Amino acid sequence: MWISDYGYDATLHAFDKSAAKLGIEHIDLLILHQALPSRFDLTIDTYRALEKLQNDGRVRAIGVSNFMREHLEHLLEETAVVPAVNQLEVHPCFQQRDVLAANAEHGVISQAWSPIGGITFYRDGKHTSTLENETIVGIAQAHAKSPAQVMRRWGLQQGRSVIPKSTRPERIAENFAVFDFDLTDAELTAIDAVDTGVRGGPEPDAVTLEAFGRDIPEA
Repeated sequence: MWISDYGYDATLHAFDKSAAKLGIEHIDLLILHQALPSRFDLTIDTYRALEKLQNDGRVRAIGVSNFMREHLEHLLEETAVVPAVNQLEVHPCFQQRDVLAANAEHGVISQAWSPIGGITFYRDGKHTSTLENETIVGIAQAHAKSPAQVMRRWGLQQGRSVIPKSTRPERIAENFAVFDFDLTDAELTAIDAVDTGVRGGPEPDAVTLEAFGRDIPEA
């Protein structure tokens, strides 16, 4: 659910738009794309609409994305269904440990939508950061794996869901080839130390309807 369609009735209509475009009647997972801090009342109303869609059997699971601890805890105070997932920017250079801890405390699955830090190096049009980090490259060489595979394995071994994106068949195959090796505790700790605390995506408090709103076409 994009923030432009936030609001109870608007969300129900947005579901109909999405389902029609997909050509289906049910959706497995429907999530809020972002908290809307300046209009958190709309965020709550939107999630309540997701709860109705789930209760009606039109959605199997509901969740959130890019919710910080304070957003998640406020949502839980006002709604009945614990989000199935919280999709986050999580990669070695930006680990968001406080949010991961909050998710774990409330039984919410942490799902990394940028597990290899793609948002940090593709946005500026150059491959830097995670794929060329000396620590990650060294660990990759030790396991005869790619740096991207090491980062995905790091996320999996720490209990996260990781959802890398690619349209290239060879990369898609590489994304799955991460279950035949294990990182040692020392290697996991070394990758933990790569954290810079620098976010690649927009700051949560900067997300407003004025800055990020856009029309979502009808089906």
